[in-house]
Amino acid sequence: MKLATLDTGTPDGTLIVVSLDGSRYLPASTIAATLQQAIDGWANAEPALRALAHRLDAGEGESIENAALAAPLPRAWQWLDGSAYRSHGELMETLFGTEPPPAGRPLMYQGLSHQFLSATADVPMPREEDGIDFEGEFGVITDFVPMGVTPEAAMTHIKLLVQINDWSLRALAPIEMKTGFGWVQAKPACSVAPFAVTPDVLGEAWREGRVHLPLGVDWNGQRFGNAQGGPMEFGFHELIAHAASTRSLCAGTIIGSGTVSNSNFREIGSSCIAERRGIEMLDEGQARTGFMRFGDTVRMEARLPDGGLLFGAIDQKVVKG
Repeated sequence: MKLATLDTGTPDGTLIVVSLDGSRYLPASTIAATLQQAIDGWANAEPALRALAHRLDAGEGESIENAALAAPLPRAWQWLDGSAYRSHGELMETLFGTEPPPAGRPLMYQGLSHQFLSATADVPMPREEDGIDFEGEFGVITDFVPMGVTPEAAMTHIKLLVQINDWSLRALAPIEMKTGFGWVQAKPACSVAPFAVTPDVLGEAWREGRVHLPLGVDWNGQRFGNAQGGPMEFGFHELIAHAASTRSLCAGTIIGSGTVSNSNFREIGSSCIAERRGIEMLDEGQARTGFMRFGDTVRMEARLPDGGLLFGAIDQKVVKG
């Protein structure tokens, strides 16, 4: 099942159910006005939403072509971003001169959650010299998660999967990292692809709490990376258990994978510019690829083995804010 949010000019938009090919939709407002309402009452909402999905399978629905779509959750109670790809972590340690994290403990920070940009919105940034960077990720949306949940039990709390561009300002990141208090200025609002999907849509590509699909990333129309989502050091169920170790997680919590990255990065490319710069430092002794400029574009998409566009595409331009 695919869900999306119509941009109605309200903070949370209006929930719709979308056909699996992403071409048609049916309104879901009689079931839940918003995706947050649906997640809050998922046990009751899911069967009714799936009934709408079956109607779409039968050919009902109106064209989504001219519909204005917001992020699936235009704002959320909580956004927690992991860093679950070890190859990415190693390159960031090279770039920023930081020490590796303790073994066996996921990296995670709590980020801005009151705003998630739509997949096609222009992205305002204040200054080019802040080091504007994209970061392609996968993410999950949970229902209520009790404190102390085990990784095995956490799997049952993953209700939806999403695709995220976690924007970063790289010149500000090391300054904030040195404070020990985490990021504020270095992490603007994320962008999210238009469709949130239930795990069953992925078939065999969803296993072990991981999205086993490539994330294609194009910068200014040129392929930049096509890393596989599967090689996470910690699966989403383990990231959820980590986050819920000492507290419960509210329904509608979004948890990100961190930048999708593979150890064969020289062959398949990267999901962020900083990683490319880390590779250049390893291979050439210095970074030569610059960060984004105003007017630059980035596109991200994940496709199923049959070629179907799973989450829709993130396709955005950076502009002067």
